[in-house]
Amino acid sequence: WRIQRRHGFDLIFIIKRMTRGNLRRSAALLQKVRGLGESNVATGSAKLFDMSKSSAAFNRQLSTLSSQFSSHSSFLTRFEKCSAFPSVSAVRYVSLEALKPSDVFEPRHNSSNDEDIADMVKVAGFSSLDALIDATVPQAIRRRDGMPMGKYTEPFTEQAFLKYFKTMASKNVLRKNVIGMGYYGTYLPTVILRNVLENPGWYTQYTPYQAEISQGRLESLLNFQTMICDLTGLPVSNASLLDEATAAAEAMGMCLSLSRGKKPRFLISASCHPQTIAVCQTRADGLGMTVEVLPDSEIANRLSKDVGGVLVQYPATDGSISDYSALVAAAHGVGAKVCAATDLLALTMLKPPGEWGADIAVGSAQRFGVPMGYGGPHAGFLACCDDHKRLMPGRVIGVSQDATGKPALRMAMQTREQHIRRDKATSNICTAQALLANIAALYAVYHGPEGLLRIATRVHGLASVFAAGVVGKLGGGVGGAGAGEGPFFTLASSSPFFDTVTVSIVAGKGKGGKTLDADAVVAAALEKGFNIRKVSDTQVGVSFDETSELADVDLLLQAFYQAAYTGNAGSSSSAPTFPPSASTWAEDSTVAALETLPANFTRQSKFLEHRVFNSYHCEHEMLRYLKRLENRDLSLCHSMIPLGSCTMKLNATTEMIPITWPEFADMHPFCPVDQAAGFQQLFHDLAQQLCAVTGFDAVSFQPNSGAAGEYAGLMAIRAYHAANGEAHRNVCIIPVSAHGTNPASAAMA
Repeated sequence: WRIQRRHGFDLIFIIKRMTRGNLRRSAALLQKVRGLGESNVATGSAKLFDMSKSSAAFNRQLSTLSSQFSSHSSFLTRFEKCSAFPSVSAVRYVSLEALKPSDVFEPRHNSSNDEDIADMVKVAGFSSLDALIDATVPQAIRRRDGMPMGKYTEPFTEQAFLKYFKTMASKNVLRKNVIGMGYYGTYLPTVILRNVLENPGWYTQYTPYQAEISQGRLESLLNFQTMICDLTGLPVSNASLLDEATAAAEAMGMCLSLSRGKKPRFLISASCHPQTIAVCQTRADGLGMTVEVLPDSEIANRLSKDVGGVLVQYPATDGSISDYSALVAAAHGVGAKVCAATDLLALTMLKPPGEWGADIAVGSAQRFGVPMGYGGPHAGFLACCDDHKRLMPGRVIGVSQDATGKPALRMAMQTREQHIRRDKATSNICTAQALLANIAALYAVYHGPEGLLRIATRVHGLASVFAAGVVGKLGGGVGGAGAGEGPFFTLASSSPFFDTVTVSIVAGKGKGGKTLDADAVVAAALEKGFNIRKVSDTQVGVSFDETSELADVDLLLQAFYQAAYTGNAGSSSSAPTFPPSASTWAEDSTVAALETLPANFTRQSKFLEHRVFNSYHCEHEMLRYLKRLENRDLSLCHSMIPLGSCTMKLNATTEMIPITWPEFADMHPFCPVDQAAGFQQLFHDLAQQLCAVTGFDAVSFQPNSGAAGEYAGLMAIRAYHAANGEAHRNVCIIPVSAHGTNPASAAMA
């Protein structure tokens, strides 16, 4: 309490703690103030602020005031009146809580208020929520520590969260990423961004078990399957998987199932993306399979009757395009299946895998409008021959008829799935990435076949201009090697390419007399604002995408030039002149030669001929199509969906906003770690929170699937037993009531 003669008041009392001592001291001060009476109080010249959070506590102390203020009876009369009628200005109750920001999260998103809870508890026969919990939750498992989370223990308001998260995001350093490896920059059309990705009418629907309330989403997923089938040249596709690497692992598992477990060897091309190889190796351990990673040239020689399948990358991770038709014939000769990990945008120009004999095609739809997001989530895909469809993992959408005979869509071939076959299911894959599959499908709907081909042609053209610059403007060659102080750069392969060019670096003295190697070129590119791929100590890779521009080619060639020749050109007669702008030579014959794909690699078949891919290429028509699909679905925008599942949630709008911020959305998963400090903080802090919630010591973040988490946990238990010399402990007990994916995950582990 204190007296202040300012702000136009003669007397102000601020009481932070409502105690008898504070009131006595307040009364003593009042008695020292002359001229305080009814008129002062009535006009608001005396103000009393109770900041003790409880007006009831104040009222309980009125007797103390009465005994102390006997000489101020007129004031007390007025004061007691003010206590009963708070509208009188002389007395105001002010809580510290009232001075805090009001945009708190909990009352906005937990719809039950105190009165609702009290009513429900009363109906259940208890006097309070605490009494209900005491009667239902065993004391032995009750948590008593309040679940401390350090700086996150006190909740954020929504605006404070956005401000805090924006600061975290700003720690991520955005560079132009030309790393490739299956992750590419892309432009998500704003009509899809606003009306699908940011629309809870699309991102809150439940798994479409009830077809009658899911026709819009089912149509979009059917579009996805049609897109995959058309581009891969295979007749059957699923409605998405988790990502490319896990899709490849699923294809490997299919090969084992197709041989009824009799062909446990699986051969993988060393030209596959390294993350794909790593996931297959991990998955093979649980399946009892043996993975062998081999150069393309050696695969055919290692084929035998116990090989279940072969995995190749088309185009390869280094960008090269190979003719696998001879390998397919050799594999089929020993009863092995051929799986192709491929790129959807490349397949608008390249002969599709189904046409050169592949049995299964897998990949990612990420570059069809889905941001990189530092690695995910993205929609993977798997397409296969018709004979193999019963062993294909994931959802499949099929065309059927409703009760009146009209065409209708539903999930098909569900007898393969976990909720029916349990441990004998084809896979533990459940709902996968339906939202992102929808976005990729709608990207194809909006651009159409001609639009996709334009994007692909432009991307391939930029890669060709860059390759021509390495050959013609930096004094390099194709598939050869320089000597001495130059030329320093050559194309690593004479094979055709689509969007990725791998450059070999010839040893020599580079900038400042330092040894020129891949690290030096990577550093020079970084100075120009680019992240390029370090393939090896003597090779780097550059991948172009939808967001690339001709000016990027100029900057990249300048980076290569400066790494090799700046500070060295004066002493080297072989140093070329500084490369001129690509716009002055992009139409040269050297570029045209590199840009022309050989006839045996060029796509001749048409794709995406269905009406849906050729109708909605202007924004207002696309908007109306999206709204028609949305209106055929039931989502959490319309009502609660009383099915009960781990997926039943309505994410708060504030939680969803950061996913489209460039600092999060446009980060490449293989960019330098020091550029991703915001993501590293996010991972660290989230791990600490989850440790506090679960009581465990550490957390591993798995792909966006509970089934993937189950599998990872079981594999950790398996590895623990093996490390303790008890690898024979391979029995997993699962309750009959367990989620459908549990038995399937256990079978895989």
